[in-house]
Amino acid sequence: MIDNTEWFKQAKYGMMIHWGLYSLLGGEYQGRSSSNYAEWIQSKLQIPNKDYERLTRAFNPVYFDADAIVDLAKRCGMQYLVVTTKHHDGFAMYRSLVDPYNVYDATPFHRDVIGELSLACRKAGLRFGLYYSQDLDWHDPDGGGYLSNDIETAGTTWDNSWDFQGEKDYQRAFDHKILPQIEEIMSNYGDIAVAWFDVPMTLSDEQSQTIYETVKRLQPDCLINSRLGNGRYDYVSLGDNEIPDDDDASVKTVDDGSVDYNSIVGFKPSKLGLYETAGTINDSWGFSYHDQNWKSAQTIHAYKNHLNKYGINYLLNIGLDGLGRVPMAAEKALLGARALEA
Repeated sequence: MIDNTEWFKQAKYGMMIHWGLYSLLGGEYQGRSSSNYAEWIQSKLQIPNKDYERLTRAFNPVYFDADAIVDLAKRCGMQYLVVTTKHHDGFAMYRSLVDPYNVYDATPFHRDVIGELSLACRKAGLRFGLYYSQDLDWHDPDGGGYLSNDIETAGTTWDNSWDFQGEKDYQRAFDHKILPQIEEIMSNYGDIAVAWFDVPMTLSDEQSQTIYETVKRLQPDCLINSRLGNGRYDYVSLGDNEIPDDDDASVKTVDDGSVDYNSIVGFKPSKLGLYETAGTINDSWGFSYHDQNWKSAQTIHAYKNHLNKYGINYLLNIGLDGLGRVPMAAEKALLGARALEA
């Protein structure tokens, strides 16, 4: 088997999955709409945890089929899958012994989503990656983001300022939930190809280093993305949906004709030469009833080939609905894009 660095360079295309309690709301709550990012609805509409937690009683996605989802990814030519283990709402999509606010213990579904997808990927020969929101956690009184509320968000504030108004200390959340859950997901699901972290806003240099070292101790070959924070990473995640535009000279080459990656807005230097754009198949990452702005098969095909031309992997996200299904329009577009490769 080739090592993960060489594999990542050759992978070119992967599937990302955003899925959680927010999928039940689908971007709508009490006659109001989320922002374009439906997974941010709790923050956008400041839904109290006591009300948001009611979703756990209804989360029973009877049509979730890990094998079918992985088979779709393979049929579309994707080489890896990255799935949300915990998003900013603090709800874990696996059986966490650290916090009972998880899909196994708190819902009638009573299944470990991450375990099932991990097994399906191993059987199908796809590499498996995990997304974890290491900074923001709206279910924890000390969840991060509170130092950055002067910066615009897809919600109202980065932290949960509607339930928790007192003094906050991210170190407490880091010690009792964040790091222990990272240890769980890196220990319990076999080989992890990539660790996908997000929106580092509160982490100290020491905390980022601790996470980096923890992942490498438990998964030595795992590649860590650049959104861990404080310069600790193996590969570079560009901006959301970032597609470098070579028509306006934003992409330049150097003397030998290779790409000058520093000329691309979202780039940081990668000592391993590994780059990736995570994009959405419509506008939202989580499932949204009102977002029907699906990318066409032609657009997906063009974006993938354009990114791959510059040595950038395309990690294309789908948001499963509340029943665990891939939206029909998304599946049609993905398969259509694959047909254009022929």
